[in-house]
Amino acid sequence: MAAAAAGLNSWRVGPDERGFFGQFGGRFVAETLMPLILDLEAAYESSRNDPVFQAEHAALRATYVGRPSPLTFAPRLTEHLGGAKIYLKREELNHTGSHKINNCLGQILLALRMGKTRIIAETGAGQHGVATATVCARFGLPCIIYMGATDIERQKPNVFRMRLLGAEVRPVTSGAGTLKDAMNEALRDWVANVDSTYYLIGTVAGPHPYPAMVRDFQSVIGEEVRTQILEAEGRLPDALVACVGGGSNAIGLFHPFLDDPDVEIVGVEAGGHGLEGDEHCASLTKGRPGVLHGNRTYLLQDSDGQILEGHSISAGLDYPGVGPEHSYLHASGRVRYVPITDGETVEAFQLLSRLEGILPALETAHAIAQVTKMAPAMSPDQIIVVNLSGRGDKDVFTMGRILGFDL
Repeated sequence: MAAAAAGLNSWRVGPDERGFFGQFGGRFVAETLMPLILDLEAAYESSRNDPVFQAEHAALRATYVGRPSPLTFAPRLTEHLGGAKIYLKREELNHTGSHKINNCLGQILLALRMGKTRIIAETGAGQHGVATATVCARFGLPCIIYMGATDIERQKPNVFRMRLLGAEVRPVTSGAGTLKDAMNEALRDWVANVDSTYYLIGTVAGPHPYPAMVRDFQSVIGEEVRTQILEAEGRLPDALVACVGGGSNAIGLFHPFLDDPDVEIVGVEAGGHGLEGDEHCASLTKGRPGVLHGNRTYLLQDSDGQILEGHSISAGLDYPGVGPEHSYLHASGRVRYVPITDGETVEAFQLLSRLEGILPALETAHAIAQVTKMAPAMSPDQIIVVNLSGRGDKDVFTMGRILGFDL
């Protein structure tokens, strides 16, 4: 384990100097990209220790993103479930409607420092694509978004938003036309345009330093929760819950609490149509370690090591891997990862909408479904915080089809 290897009694010291969290992570990239990866690592280390960079980032988070995001008590959901008090961390109230803007803002400032003139990104649900297109518009940089053809079809509102913001959305038709395939195309673009291009990765995956860098930009979520719950309740929560695709919103909430042993931490994977077949994206629950997109992590793969396509009702969780720090936390037992099916997700989407007046993203609804299982078994003096990583406006057409409405 990274903490043990470093001789420190902490879950928060990783990665090591080679980018590994225990046996997970690293940088498995083409020789062409290695100089750029090393330049990026140096630029990030310089920026994170630069008060000027930190002050500009903090000011934009307050005045452009709208941070801090609220921590909202959910009285009717709490009463309905009849157990622990439930608080909602409202990342869906950020500018662009999700937690993705936290990371995009940090990385666009880094790209400008590195003198890059062209931004590329990949997206699944479109939330990262919208956030990337937004910061590119704000700073006047051209933006190309790779998106699977399947995801373009089921996330049309976000595709339109990206185009309104001035981004070029390039459909990817290889494979299943989902996030994995979009990431493959973005990596090919980056190899061909290394001098001018910055690849703005949206989750805690990819080669080092991306997993640690994105985690650091997203940790503002957990840092704010820590302050807000102490103000509201005078103590830390008993449990944290967040959905996990690549895992950026989850690690952002979890990381500031990893060294608090009394805080139970639960990550929620896409259980799809169930774990008996291959129609799910539960890479930690049903996968095994391998290498994909520049890092070693848990992956869905067949007996020959070929990556499986997987399935989820939510485009943002439709990825056959997971960030390497989640793999480390899973293998070490610090965080518990559980699957939630598509059907349970649809029920949770409707439940939060009707009880609290909040439409959650389908990704987020996975986490709400897990809360409905945990809260009734806990006592009324216990506290759960769940991260609302995105708003459900983008999913109303999907939900309309499922529920039989002609929109």
